[in-house]
Amino acid sequence: QVQLVESGGGLVQAGGSLRLSCTASGRTLSSLTMGWFRQGPGKEREFVATLKWSGGSTYYAASVKGRFTMSRDTAKNTVSLQMNSLKPEDTAVYYCAASRSLAWPMVSPNQYDYWGQGTQVTVSS
Repeated sequence: QVQLVESGGGLVQAGGSLRLSCTASGRTLSSLTMGWFRQGPGKEREFVATLKWSGGSTYYAASVKGRFTMSRDTAKNTVSLQMNSLKPEDTAVYYCAASRSLAWPMVSPNQYDYWGQGTQVTVSS
């Protein structure tokens, strides 16, 4: 089992920045792939970014590439999502996820085994 706890959401004006964090505990993390997803009001959960815990390779959705950066801190068992140049359309609940699969990249929520509780990000215009 893997437990995921997100933090760092909040309210920000368009053009601003936020940093989300996800602390993982449980099984050996080096074999996992981590992901960030988001779900806006009335929308399906959508892929944002993914990172291989071993090696740190990353992959981003086109809508956030160049604005968001996913990284990891192996000493703290934490992955982060640095979000810059935020837009109102980035408003959503953001979820951290972990997968035991070796597939790459994984962009479907169905490919992930563990989920955090979510953290709200609101971007005002």
